[in-house]
Amino acid sequence: MNGVHDMGGMHGFGPLDLSEHGQAPFHAEWEKHVRALQDTTEDRYYNLDAFRYGIEQMDPAEYLRSGYYERWLATVTTNMLASGLITAEELDAKTAYFLEHPEAEVPREATNPVISAPKPVNWPVPPEQTPRFGLGDAVVTRNEHPVGHTRLPRYARGKRGVIARVHGTYVFADTNAMGLGEDPQVVYAVQFDGGELWGESAEPGTTVSIDLWESYLEPAPVQINGTAIP
Repeated sequence: MNGVHDMGGMHGFGPLDLSEHGQAPFHAEWEKHVRALQDTTEDRYYNLDAFRYGIEQMDPAEYLRSGYYERWLATVTTNMLASGLITAEELDAKTAYFLEHPEAEVPREATNPVISAPKPVNWPVPPEQTPRFGLGDAVVTRNEHPVGHTRLPRYARGKRGVIARVHGTYVFADTNAMGLGEDPQVVYAVQFDGGELWGESAEPGTTVSIDLWESYLEPAPVQINGTAIP
């Protein structure tokens, strides 16, 4: 995804606020309900990759204005509408009802057939594929800018790294998020030098490891004295 939703490595958002570190994970009662909605619908009616992709479909300005669980609520709504289990008219009617009757009891899982379907115990494990790369291999990430979902962050595109670990074969998030098939591929932990990612602004000695699917990677050209040799 290209846009404000891919915030990794972006400047201008100020320092991290760690004052709430270790405190309660919820700031309001409604956030608990959103967490429960996610838990009762994800893996029943949509997968984790689609959950992430739903957040990326938010209007950029709305995304920046929204808090953590507001984004979760947006993607749960998007995915439930896409699944056909609820309609926009039903959602609007129920929202209006609870605005007019804030004291009304919220339906529980046991009495709501939409969220009472069993979750799968285990997802099928894709057959293992032969890795194209091995530990220590130098690779370069593809410098591509897809319009849909991707797990290759913008700040790491077209960058040189080293294979630090071979994780095995996993469902490809890019296609799985949009209902285009699982397309399993080998996943690698690729380690990048901070200077490669951010140039002279990187802190000395910084390295970043990113889990990346094989189709994101190409063999890196051989370098002699810092110069790539075709």
